Amino acid sequence: MKNIFYFLIIISLFTACQGEVNQKPNFVIILVDDLGWADVRANYPESFYETPNLDQMASEGLRFTQAYAAHPVCSPTRAALMTGQHPNRLGITDWIPGYDKFEERRPIITPSINNELALEETTLAEKFKDNGYQTFFIGKWHLGEEEKYWPENQGFDVNIGGWRVGAPQLKKGISNGYYSPYGNPKLADGPEGEYLTDRLTNESLQLIKENNKEPFLLYLSFYSVHTPIQPAPKRYDYFLDKKENMIVSGEQAKYKPEGEGQTKLIQDNAAYASMVAAMDENVGRILQELKAQGLDDNTWVILTSDNGGLSTLYGEGAPTSNGPLRAGKGWCYEGGIRVPMLIKGPGIKNPGTAPDLPVISMDIFPTLLSIAGAEYEEKDGKDLSSFLMGGKAPERELLFWHYPQYHGSAWKPGSAIRQGNWKLIHDYESGSNQLFNLETDPGEELDISHDFPEKTIALEERLMEELNKTGAKFPIFK
Repeated sequence: MKNIFYFLIIISLFTACQGEVNQKPNFVIILVDDLGWADVRANYPESFYETPNLDQMASEGLRFTQAYAAHPVCSPTRAALMTGQHPNRLGITDWIPGYDKFEERRPIITPSINNELALEETTLAEKFKDNGYQTFFIGKWHLGEEEKYWPENQGFDVNIGGWRVGAPQLKKGISNGYYSPYGNPKLADGPEGEYLTDRLTNESLQLIKENNKEPFLLYLSFYSVHTPIQPAPKRYDYFLDKKENMIVSGEQAKYKPEGEGQTKLIQDNAAYASMVAAMDENVGRILQELKAQGLDDNTWVILTSDNGGLSTLYGEGAPTSNGPLRAGKGWCYEGGIRVPMLIKGPGIKNPGTAPDLPVISMDIFPTLLSIAGAEYEEKDGKDLSSFLMGGKAPERELLFWHYPQYHGSAWKPGSAIRQGNWKLIHDYESGSNQLFNLETDPGEELDISHDFPEKTIALEERLMEELNKTGAKFPIFK
């Protein structure tokens, strides 16, 4: 009898220890491709789009009103998020592999980039895996032309849908964009009519159901709302009717010039709206499944975008508008780099608030590892974990961006720096600077560089200092 008693004590202690192990928090990162700051109703109540699940998530967590992508296009931001490092350090300052159809006409030669996230870099997934986590990647990767650089070789136990391309493919007889067949070697084709955003969510839900007993990192990287703009199966007709009933002043301009391009000023694309709605619905499905599995109280969910919404192109025809923010994807104006960021999880203080603390993609790396209790090397990101739980915000003097390539949005090579409310944008073709005060001019409409020449010079010098410190490459004249 005594032996049985001791045996039961040992079993109970073992079970208790197992329970402590399983108390590690889970993490879900949701990265939405090209989702603009004003695409989310909680950020921009005037939005034509409807995002009830994201709005609900904002009410249950924190909505950062001044969150930034590490870069105005996708691959650099994705690399920064995965490593906590500025894109300059990784040698990825354009989408992979990049392309400029007007290269021969350009006055300057732009620097080459690395076409992959180097295997020598330590990724977020590798750190989580080393700390006992299951690691799952679903969706868009776009961090390597060759398979050896894809998610399964960068710390993820599972890769569903992640390969070299950055958008759903349209190839006659092979792939049909957001509708099956996908032509994706890492994602089996689904039944006729299946929509990619739904499918990626279904795969994520299955992983959550099958792995709810051990801690996990799930990185759901939607291909939406990137081009091609293809209506989602649900609510397209609803948004067509909504557009038909929009009240637009006859004097309201639909576009305005932006350098050699045109920026869309009105949100009225029903197909795009249906894609936003499909993404929002599927985010809601993820949050509901976490609750159904009893994981909601022990899971952190982070949602953000890799760059601003696609509002600026050489001609008219961009799918969205970034509201009061200037320009869009590809540009270092606020419309190209300011993005949604929502964070909810256990221990969040003051849920439903919208802090104006400037944060950036690189912050995700140290923040999540700190919450998970994992050791990490401090790089370019800031640990927000204390702030999320009611403590002090990390000290940060400035943020800066470097895009020394041309882009199909009509962007010309340049860089930008934000220090406090001051924002400077430097153009490499002309060598000129623009200066803005974001507190009084969030739309960057008034260049005040001539009014504050000393500030302009000081910020340009500081920008160049930061660029050189991070190993930035610069364009050169032919």
